Amino acid sequence: MRNSLVAIALATAFAGVPAAQAQTATTATREVYIKAQPTDVLSSNLIGLNVQNNAKENVGEIKDLVVSSGGHLSGIIVSVGGFLGIGERYVVVTPAAVKVVYSENDKKWSATMDTTKDALKAAPEFKYEGRWKR
Repeated sequence: MRNSLVAIALATAFAGVPAAQAQTATTATREVYIKAQPTDVLSSNLIGLNVQNNAKENVGEIKDLVVSSGGHLSGIIVSVGGFLGIGERYVVVTPAAVKVVYSENDKKWSATMDTTKDALKAAPEFKYEGRWKR
């Protein structure tokens, strides 16, 4: 009888171990690392990139990226107007509005938007202030 009670106690005590090990195993296998794909773009290739419209006119420059709390690119900050950084204003555009391509022949990145400089100047302004102060 005593051996039966010990066996039941041991079986009960270790019944939770496989479940705990399984939980740890699934947590440990959570994907942390990825492989950059040849079609991916590094932020260092975007920052400072001039943005041209379809008529090949320079309409702005990529200044920054907006990353959501979920880790996704949610906006591109484009500067427009000004001269040598004086008088420029910033607008946030959706990433889908900017087409970024790499030319294998020229070994250069380019960015285009279907817009005008005046349209960007008229867009709602983004200010580097508060939590977004540089």
